[in-house]
Amino acid sequence: MSKETRLDVLTNNAGVMTPPKGSKDSHGRELQLGTNTLGPFLFTELLVPILLKTAKSSPTGTVRVTWASSSGASLMSPKGGVQFAADGEPNPFWDNSATAYGQTKAANCLLASEFANRYAKDGIISVSWNPGNLRSELQRHVPGWQLFILNAMLYPAVYGAYTELWAGWSPDVTASHNGAYIGPWGRVLHIRKDVETAMKSEKEGGTGVAEKFWAWCDKTTKQYR
Repeated sequence: MSKETRLDVLTNNAGVMTPPKGSKDSHGRELQLGTNTLGPFLFTELLVPILLKTAKSSPTGTVRVTWASSSGASLMSPKGGVQFAADGEPNPFWDNSATAYGQTKAANCLLASEFANRYAKDGIISVSWNPGNLRSELQRHVPGWQLFILNAMLYPAVYGAYTELWAGWSPDVTASHNGAYIGPWGRVLHIRKDVETAMKSEKEGGTGVAEKFWAWCDKTTKQYR
């Protein structure tokens, strides 16, 4: 913020997958929840002022925020994308790291959609993207025998860059795609039906999970803004 006068595209790409059981971030939260969702949410909120400023002097649809999702959003997340415990906190799934991962990837779809609802009027496009199944350091905690099998289904990491670049810069992504889910290697796709329903408010016929998760992220990070 002190060095730049504009920000055209913000790509939220932070991610960790299935770390050792019990892994926590520096605030004591489940590591994937902190890294994959709360961190990017806070980072984005801190940059909203410069995004809004840039959008005022830019062609419609060129200022964007994009969020890292995954095939795990459909394959691993709980029903509705994010599951809340009785205390109002997202379930950390301490005993199921894969579900915890899938939940954070679905959560980023919800954040992308909710950001779109809030800032579309300001000319900012927000989308989530699944970079594809890639060979990278993301698998560093996967057991060796599983990784041997998994590698046969993985693509070089550069393919993920193609997806991210398409989501952030392609002229084919327009205001009509605000809140959309981008798939490999650059195309608009549908995510699991219950996750799509979670993106809508109850007034829109949805479950309102996206609104609830946004409110939780906002409350949890407010002291750092």
